[in-house]
Amino acid sequence: MNDFQAIADRVEIEALRGEFTDAVMMRDRDRLASLFTPDGALRMPDIPAEFAGRDEIRTGAKRLQAQWDFFVQTTHPGTIEVAGDTATGRAYLQELARTRDGREGLNFAIYHDRYRRTGDGWKFAERVYEMRYLDTTPLTGSAPGSATSFTDPAPAERLERVAAALEAHGFMVEILADAAAARSRVRDLIPEGASVFTGASETLRLSGIEEDINTSGRYQAIRPRVVAMDRATQADEIRCLIAAPDVVMGSVAAVTETGSLVAASGSGSQIPSYAGGAARALWIVGAQKVVPDLAAALRRVEEHALPLEDARARAVYGQPSAVNRLLVLNAEPHPGRATVLLLREAIGF
Repeated sequence: MNDFQAIADRVEIEALRGEFTDAVMMRDRDRLASLFTPDGALRMPDIPAEFAGRDEIRTGAKRLQAQWDFFVQTTHPGTIEVAGDTATGRAYLQELARTRDGREGLNFAIYHDRYRRTGDGWKFAERVYEMRYLDTTPLTGSAPGSATSFTDPAPAERLERVAAALEAHGFMVEILADAAAARSRVRDLIPEGASVFTGASETLRLSGIEEDINTSGRYQAIRPRVVAMDRATQADEIRCLIAAPDVVMGSVAAVTETGSLVAASGSGSQIPSYAGGAARALWIVGAQKVVPDLAAALRRVEEHALPLEDARARAVYGQPSAVNRLLVLNAEPHPGRATVLLLREAIGF
């Protein structure tokens, strides 16, 4: 083989490796699979994952990429040894990643490669991923746009993913078109005459559900009763009333794609009933409250919900708000107790 051919082979193999990283970063699974020979294999024992053949590589990449919140891979040239129509090599890489279930970190790894010359050029016959260093210290950055997505309604695909995750954790979930549909559905879900406590919620207020519960006369509305009581002399009675109603209603500050609800409170009044004191719990959640994971949920509380609630509290009560109580509901252990009405529209904080 002349020197020109050897140089051309090395350039083409290096381009193949660059194409692999680009296809991964762009989530172009068809292109990724095409970079392998028909019987090629992608092996990642540290993940662990192993795919043989283009179809497995395509579907396996889809499954792995569905777990990412974000992923960045940077590769560096390594060795290439050409022997006729086959070759071997190594490439070095650094990766930053955060998954939707909250795992995150930095790693350094090596690809151990075998290449084969085909009629369509050089292809991977085998690519084996070996991790050499892993740092799971929480990342301080975020994907561009994630901080401003707290107001954008999640698309249908994300809502379905959230619903499935919540149901897997014991919550009952219904996806509804809008607040009007939720208002109608609440009438079906809460029996007439039940004692109902409505937590302070812009979602309930804006939807009209708060008014329906507290002024319609259909229910034993706890909030109006508590407001009329003397907090100095009837504090114990107030505490018992709001801690264990038949039904507690409200919203949450965030719902994660991994199936958790996050509620924040300044007074803490709704926390006992949310956590388990109420016989039933019903949360109305706008589509803009969907976040990838618990870390994003906590950012949403501090960066988005708190400033809005603080402005409301100053206007209504003449005093600031604060996140004095924070409740994370990872699962509902009592079947049938907790229902989430997940709306396709944005409403509330």
